[in-house]
Amino acid sequence: KKELKMATYLVTGANRGIGLEYCRQLKERGDNVIAVCRSVSNELKDLEIQTETDIDITSDSSVAQLVKKLDGKTLDVLINNAGIVERVSLDNLDFDSISRQFEVNAVGPLRLTKSLLNNLKSGSKVIMMTSRMGSIDDNTSGGSYGYRMSKVALSMAGKSLSEDLKSKNIPVAILHPGLVQTRMTGFSGITTEESVKGLLARIDELNIETTGTFWHSNGEILPW
Repeated sequence: KKELKMATYLVTGANRGIGLEYCRQLKERGDNVIAVCRSVSNELKDLEIQTETDIDITSDSSVAQLVKKLDGKTLDVLINNAGIVERVSLDNLDFDSISRQFEVNAVGPLRLTKSLLNNLKSGSKVIMMTSRMGSIDDNTSGGSYGYRMSKVALSMAGKSLSEDLKSKNIPVAILHPGLVQTRMTGFSGITTEESVKGLLARIDELNIETTGTFWHSNGEILPW
């Protein structure tokens, strides 16, 4: 029987919520995980996996530090999961907050992906964790200016990457986790376990034919 090679996954925003659950399920199924975060949580420490802390994806020097630490290690899957949500309504238009959400949610994942291109090979996969909140067609409630705008931008970055990386045979998925019980949603919706199970199924079946698609974790294709 052919030995299955352990795949190496890098997960950003790994200290809690969906990122932490990605790390947990990947470790459980025998994959190699590199957890990346700004500060480590006790839950992440308990997983006893390779963890790179003090990494800020909005900083060139911090990302360069990470690249140096990885020392040319090949990544099979890069999961750009780090993100922030700050409430910005029309009555409370905080432009600094909007800019900050763009930096973390849209520019950061693009910076990191570009910096790690040499760590990806033919058949590696890039995952952009976006949100249905970034669907223009699906927006029937308005508000959430910074978050919605930054997630549209992230999806567009993912779509452009899917075209630019085709020749290298590196598919890109743009994924919505579902409404998940995390601090971000006030703990309403499906469990992180259920969400990540679906997300990993999407990642496992991703190939160059389906690159650049915007999926719900349940497999439904979402409108842009």
